[in-house]
Amino acid sequence: MRLSTKGRYAVMAMADLAGHAPESHDQTPAGIKPVALADIAERQDISLSYLEQLFAKLRRGGLVTSVRGPGGGYRLSRPSNELRIADIIVAVDEPIAATRCKTGSAKGCTKTGARCVTHDLWEELGQQIHVFLSSVSLADVVEKRVLGRAKPCNDMLVQKYEAAE
Repeated sequence: MRLSTKGRYAVMAMADLAGHAPESHDQTPAGIKPVALADIAERQDISLSYLEQLFAKLRRGGLVTSVRGPGGGYRLSRPSNELRIADIIVAVDEPIAATRCKTGSAKGCTKTGARCVTHDLWEELGQQIHVFLSSVSLADVVEKRVLGRAKPCNDMLVQKYEAAE
């Protein structure tokens, strides 16, 4: 599976937004200062026009709200611990799929239109990626709580090899 720049940049920009617009439990979202896209573009080295396109999709997806006028910009629509990485990627129309087949199509990727022999493997991988990205919140990314989440899988492999010895 390959995640395009659209999905990666959307997550980077949302993490930047979350990190530069601290949440306060005492304030309503309207009380949190919006962050300008130009600032995110500069910090993350992403084209401003590309960010504008991404944030239009994120706004339509209900993940951010915009504030017009002087001092305007964007805010998260809800606390970062309630925003899932999978939601961000889906909002910018990035498919989470590992197959070559067109998502939702009954037609496969082979010349005959059949599904390849490994289709189910790649389909399940895409589902596992979606499950993982759904388990990670934007707050997890900002607060660097992502590494080590795959540890249970590594522990199972270690146990398997130790049992084989």
